[in-house]
Amino acid sequence: MRGTHVGMRWAIAAGSVALMVGLTACGSDKSGDDKAGDKTGEKSGQSAMSPLAALKLASQQTDKKHSAKVEGTTKMGEQNSQMSGAMDWSNGIRANMSITQRGGAVASSPVEGKPMDARYTPDAMFLNMGDQFAAQAGGGKHWVKYDYDVLAQKAGPSGAFLKDQMQNNNPSRSVELLLATGKVKSVGTEDVKGVKATHYTGTVKVSEIAKMQSKELSQSDLDALRKQLETSGMDTETIDLWVDGQNLLVKKREQAQSNNGAYDSTVFYTDYGTAVTVDEPSSSDTVDFQDMLQQ
Repeated sequence: MRGTHVGMRWAIAAGSVALMVGLTACGSDKSGDDKAGDKTGEKSGQSAMSPLAALKLASQQTDKKHSAKVEGTTKMGEQNSQMSGAMDWSNGIRANMSITQRGGAVASSPVEGKPMDARYTPDAMFLNMGDQFAAQAGGGKHWVKYDYDVLAQKAGPSGAFLKDQMQNNNPSRSVELLLATGKVKSVGTEDVKGVKATHYTGTVKVSEIAKMQSKELSQSDLDALRKQLETSGMDTETIDLWVDGQNLLVKKREQAQSNNGAYDSTVFYTDYGTAVTVDEPSSSDTVDFQDMLQQ
């Protein structure tokens, strides 16, 4: 039983970050700083447009590509993670990722510092917890399945929000979210991995993010989720986006503060249009997270 209990802690800690990483993979017709005055001398379409018009175009062009390679880092308090892989959003979110976690809830655990394979489908996330988990808690099975419907049922409004995001989030929605802040500005051009890109920034109240992004949450769920977020100590989130001369999102950074410390996530997008095939792990090598909870 002790091995199962410890394994459950690994599965919870590792799974929570892997789900967040999947998110770090949504408009208004007004902007508080809708000016074309941030000119940089570049002749790309981005620098010639107002921030509002440029981001609208970026959202459209990014969405049309349907897939991309991604890599990035996420910090939540004392826990850090790195991820790389590819995602497809043409029909729900599908992705293959390699995720490495350190510190926080996974500190000194067998999964700390070890790359873990994660697979995302429109209905669930699958995380390979490794040989030690399989031997001690997984009943010989390496993969843990996190079903989005089950998470929505077990975690209430926050679970429903997570399900909505895992099924609908994509790079273009990040652009739409920044548009929806109503206060968007350009801060010039910068080099992003050898590509010249225009940098946009804005700040949004965290309590409004769910309302802006969610497609299917009820008003009561949104109200309950807002209270949960406010209790966590998170007030605002700063969103920075970098868009290249092809009007494609090439970098995203989100920053916020909470009672548990700083949240800081940076993601890079490259190779738009790349082919992505996601196969679910064999059922014979997969344990359902809900079954572990019941045990």
